[in-house]
Amino acid sequence: MNLKKPFADLRAKYGRYFEISLILALAVVIVAFKFFPKLQGGDIVLEGPQELFQVEEIQQTKQENRPPPPPKPPIPIEAPTDDVLEDIEIADTEIDLSEQMEAPPPPPKEEKKVEEEPTYFVAVEEMPEPIGGIKGIQEKIVYPEIAKRAGVEGKVYVLAFVDKTGAVTKANVIKGIGAGCDEAALNAVLKTRFKPGKQRGKPVNVQVSIPIVFKLQ
Repeated sequence: MNLKKPFADLRAKYGRYFEISLILALAVVIVAFKFFPKLQGGDIVLEGPQELFQVEEIQQTKQENRPPPPPKPPIPIEAPTDDVLEDIEIADTEIDLSEQMEAPPPPPKEEKKVEEEPTYFVAVEEMPEPIGGIKGIQEKIVYPEIAKRAGVEGKVYVLAFVDKTGAVTKANVIKGIGAGCDEAALNAVLKTRFKPGKQRGKPVNVQVSIPIVFKLQ
C-alpha cells in the first residue's frame, strides 16, 4: 500500500521539471538570436546650450639686455720727473770676495761680583764690650719655664760676631745646657749693642765669646 502523499511525488519530480524548463529557455534564446539578429537602438540626443570660448593671443615679452655700466676712470698717479730720479743715488751692491772680513769681537764677559764675607778678628788690642756689661745681657734673659720646672742651671757660651759699628751680625752657641736656655741666651746676645773692637785705634770686626749664666733664685 502506497502511503506517500501527492505533494511528495511532485517534490521528487522537481529536478526533472527544472531541467526541462532550462532547456526550453535556452531554445527560446537561440531561436531569438537566429531569427532576429539585428537590433538597432535609438540614437540618444542630448540637447543643451553650447558656450563659445574665445582664445586670446598672449604677446610674449622680450627681456632687454641692458649694457654694462661704464668702467670707473683710473686714478691718475704722478710719475717721478727726471730731476727727482737724478737726485737718487744708487749704492754699489757688489760684494768684493777678495776683501778679508774681520770677525766681530766677542761680547764682554760680565764679571760676577762675589761678595766676600768680612773677616772677623779673634783677638785685637781692644775687645768689644757689651753696652751695660754682662749685667745688661742678663737682664734680657727670659728663663724658660721648662728649665725652671726641671731645675736646670749652668752657663751657656755664645760666640758673637760684632762688626765695626758694634752690631751683632750673627751668633752661635758654643756650649749649651738645653731645656730652652740655649735659645734664650742666643736671643739676648743678638739684641745687645756692643762697643766695637779696635786695632791700632781703628774699629774692626771681632768675634767674642760671652758666657750667659742661668741660676734659679
